[in-house]
Amino acid sequence: MQEIGRSHWGSRAGFIFAAAGSAVGLGNIWRFPYMTGEHGGSIFVLVYLLAVAFLGLPIIIAEVLLGKTTQRNPVGAFKTAAGEKSPWQIVGFIGILAAFVILSYYSVVAGWSLGFIYKSIAGVFEPGHSMEEVKKIFTSLTSSPSHQIFYHGIFTAVVIAIVAAGVQKGIQRWNEILMPALLFILIGLIAYSFTLPGAMPGIKFMLQPDFAKLTGASVLAAIGQCFFSLSLGMGAMITYGSYLKQHDHRASGSAGWVVSMDTGIALLAGFAVFPIVFSFGQEPAQGPGLVFVSLPAAFLQMPGGTWVATAFFILLFVAALTSAISLLEVITAYFSDEHNMPRHLGAAMFGFICFLTGIGVTYSSGYFDFLDKLASNYLLPLGAVSISLFVGWRLNKEIIKSDFEGTFYAKTFNVWLWCIRIISPVLVIIVFLNALGLF
Repeated sequence: MQEIGRSHWGSRAGFIFAAAGSAVGLGNIWRFPYMTGEHGGSIFVLVYLLAVAFLGLPIIIAEVLLGKTTQRNPVGAFKTAAGEKSPWQIVGFIGILAAFVILSYYSVVAGWSLGFIYKSIAGVFEPGHSMEEVKKIFTSLTSSPSHQIFYHGIFTAVVIAIVAAGVQKGIQRWNEILMPALLFILIGLIAYSFTLPGAMPGIKFMLQPDFAKLTGASVLAAIGQCFFSLSLGMGAMITYGSYLKQHDHRASGSAGWVVSMDTGIALLAGFAVFPIVFSFGQEPAQGPGLVFVSLPAAFLQMPGGTWVATAFFILLFVAALTSAISLLEVITAYFSDEHNMPRHLGAAMFGFICFLTGIGVTYSSGYFDFLDKLASNYLLPLGAVSISLFVGWRLNKEIIKSDFEGTFYAKTFNVWLWCIRIISPVLVIIVFLNALGLF
C-alpha cells in the first residue's frame, strides 16, 4: 500500500470535481429526463432518490474506500486486498472490460452532441426552417457512418489528450473547468425555461408525485437509472479513489459529495428540459428521442432557439466528456500500474482501440445494442454486486470504520454496512434479473 511515486489529487475539491464528472454524463442529461418522462414524472424521481440513498451512495463509498485503501487500479486493488492469486481480481478485470466496452459506443453517442452543436451554430433553429427539417437532423446523423465516425474521432481525441496529460495536469485541471461550466450552462437553461409561459406544468411534472403512476416497472426503472447514472461497478471510483492520499481525506465524506452532485445535476436537467417540453407541446414520454427529437422541435419554436440549442448541446458534450475521461482512465491506470506502461502511450493506444471498436456502432444499431447490453446488463451488475460483497464482508471492518470518523456519515456506519452487505447487493441482483427478463 505504498503511496511513493503514485500520482494524487492536488486537493479534496479536485477529487470531488473529477469523481462527480465521472458520474455526471449522458445518464444525467440525456437518459434521466427521458426515463422520468416515460415513467410518470415526479413519482419516478422519488423512487430514484430512494435508490440513490440505499444503492448508489453505499456502493460509491465502497468503491472509493477500496481504491483509497489499496492505492491501486481495479485489478491491483483486489490483488492487494485479497492476495496476488485470489480469484477476486477477476472483478477488477470485469470493470476494465466494462470501461472499454462502454467507451467504445459512448463516444459515438457523445459525438452526436457535436453534430447538433454544429447544426445549431449553422442556424437550423432559426425561423424559416420547418419542423420536419429539424426532426430529420437526428435521423440523417445516425444514418451516416462517415459523419458519426468524424465526430466520434474528434471526441475520442479530446479524451485521449486529457487523460494522457496526467491526474493533476489533465484529469483534475479539466474537470475543475468543465464541471463549473456544466453547472453554469445548466442553471442558465433552467432560468430561461422557467420564464416560458407554459413552464408551470413542466415544473409540476417534476415536483408533484402521482402515486397512481407508481408501478413495478417504474420502480425497477428508477433503480436501473440510479445504477446507470452513477456508473456503478466499472471501477472508475476505485481508480479515482486510489489517487486520494490515504491519511489526508475521508473517502466516505468525499463520496457523499460526489453522489450529491450527480443526483443534483440529474434533477436540474429535468427542471431544464420539462418546462421547455411542456411549453411547446412536445411529448414528455418520447423515450430516448426526447433530447434529440422533441427538444430540437421545441427549440425551433422559441425565441433565441439557436442560442438555447447551442448551450444545451454544449452541456450534453461537456457531461459526456467528463464521464468518458474516467472510462479511459480506468484502462490507462491498469496498464500503467500493472505493466509499467507510460501514461501517454496507454491513453493513446487504448483510446485508439476504443475508437476502432466504436466504428462498428456507426454501421450497425444491432452492434450498438450488443455492446450496451453486454456492459449494462452483465458487466456492470456483476462488478457492482461483487464490489459490495467484497468490501462489506472481506475488508477489515475497523479500517473502514475509521474512515467514517469525523464525517457526516460517522453515525450511520452500521446502516451503511447493512446496506453494502445486504440491501445494495439485493437491489443490484433485482436489476440484473430484470434486465435478463427473469424478474
